[in-house]
Amino acid sequence: MDNQFKMLPLCFTFLVFIFLVLKLWMRSKIKDSPKNLPPAPWKLPLIGHLHLLMFSLPHHRLTELAKRHGSLMHLQLGELSHIVVSSPEAAKEVMKTHDISFATRPYLLGAEIIAYNFSDIGFAPYGDYWRQLRKVCTLELLSMKRVQSFRSIREEQVSCLIRSIYSNTGLEINLGEMLCNSSYNITLRTAFTARCKQHAAFISIARKLVEAASGFSTTDLFPSVKLLPMISGMRAKLERWHHDLDAMLETIIEEHRAGNANPKDSDDVTDDLVDVLLNLQDHGGLEFPLRTDNIKAVILDMLIAGTETSSTAIEWAMSELIKNPRILEKAQAEVRQVYDRTGDVNESDLHELKYLKLVMKETLRLHPPLPFLLPRESRKRCEINRYEIPAKTKVIVNAWAIGRDSNYWNEAERFYPERFIDSSVEYKGTNFEFIPFGAGRRICPGISMVWLWLSFPLHNYFIILIGSSLMV
Repeated sequence: MDNQFKMLPLCFTFLVFIFLVLKLWMRSKIKDSPKNLPPAPWKLPLIGHLHLLMFSLPHHRLTELAKRHGSLMHLQLGELSHIVVSSPEAAKEVMKTHDISFATRPYLLGAEIIAYNFSDIGFAPYGDYWRQLRKVCTLELLSMKRVQSFRSIREEQVSCLIRSIYSNTGLEINLGEMLCNSSYNITLRTAFTARCKQHAAFISIARKLVEAASGFSTTDLFPSVKLLPMISGMRAKLERWHHDLDAMLETIIEEHRAGNANPKDSDDVTDDLVDVLLNLQDHGGLEFPLRTDNIKAVILDMLIAGTETSSTAIEWAMSELIKNPRILEKAQAEVRQVYDRTGDVNESDLHELKYLKLVMKETLRLHPPLPFLLPRESRKRCEINRYEIPAKTKVIVNAWAIGRDSNYWNEAERFYPERFIDSSVEYKGTNFEFIPFGAGRRICPGISMVWLWLSFPLHNYFIILIGSSLMV
């Protein structure tokens, strides 16, 4: 009898599985697919092309498939139709020629739960609310004036980093981890001013959220199976992360409200991002008033973009420099030259470090922080290169493949910063062969801040490598 009861959960799971398979099979039989979709590989019943993404990195696999089937390729992943964009020409069609048709985001369970029901700028559907948020970010949160106002925070964190390194002279240290933690601290202090007491917990959850936002979760690929988020445990996991993050953000916002009730005496104290949003909530006169959940969602966007983007790029840059001693020595020589002339190297000198900028651009070309840009969705039916793209089709832009397109880049797989000397190609969304931050209406609104987050830690990496004589 005990054994029979032990078998019940297994039997129940098996019956649910059979039911789901039959349901998906029936749906696939009655679905009327457009006849003129872009080329596609051979697919399996029910799961479509999902099997092609197994046992390999998705951006690598999709790059290989695009070489065989074309830079505008159709994939059926689970129940959902996807278009994969893998060339500058196709990217321009999606993010410029037909940008308005692809300006919204698909439904993702993770974005719904974590981003306060799509209240953030990254996953908010295209419309008036999103336009207001983007304007707030561009003019209030991420303007060049605002970015420059946080300079003292960046320089303080870098000084702490260098002191920490030299206090461990003779000991084994993980320099990459220390640089990334410094970048995290800069981001967190820009948002909150005070040091985040739960720094490690926040960073851990932030990394999981980036993965959850990829759109490749089975719960997102089989949306008609309403029980799947519960059966897989994904909903419970996301809600647990959301609860932990919400508690942290609520504490931070309440501390800021209490601080604003007792205004700072010094005029030199710069409002952090939470202060700016709370002020807009109280006095902004916005068409869509900011609720506390909206503020949390926007702050979450800023933090994840700042921490994950910068740390990933810094790690890749260090890896490439270690593998290329010639480039490392050239970058070090440039930093030393500026130091010998000024007696110091700080943020105001970044514009003189021209080779450093080339190194960062080449890093972003070969290793965009997000190999796939955040997914888009077609708002209506349209045609690209005579192919039909139905409404509600998800669009994956493979920025990793585009940055390695041999039609645009000589020796595309080689790390060679000099390729950008006298080149007009920039990362700001106008050159579609180089789109690490996206393009069109959905381009990253904080490129200027992200660039500083990337450049400053790396320039200090060069200072550290030059030797302690510079910083003692």
